[in-house]
Amino acid sequence: MLKNTGDEDKRKQLRTYYKKSEEYFDAFDRLGKDSPDMPAYPARPESIGELLCGARTRAGTPCKRKDLYGNFRCRLHGGLSTGPITKAGKRRSAQNGFIPKKKRSP
Repeated sequence: MLKNTGDEDKRKQLRTYYKKSEEYFDAFDRLGKDSPDMPAYPARPESIGELLCGARTRAGTPCKRKDLYGNFRCRLHGGLSTGPITKAGKRRSAQNGFIPKKKRSP
């Protein structure tokens, strides 16, 4: 419904913007903040500000939020955490439920 040709072009622009910002943060990790070789942070295209989340709300209407993440959804409809990424975080979440609870009061 919301995916017309104009939206597809805007989504491609948003996708390339996120790729460029990832490249910037990779360079930031490699080079450091004060390095002269540090690239400039990519400017967010103004045309993608009109993109909407579009996920169906409980009322059945499309979501109208404009603060989208890389998956083209807002934070309410799938833009936040997808689980632990590091080995330590995965180990910690795997132990959840298998460790007996400690007694908190005597």
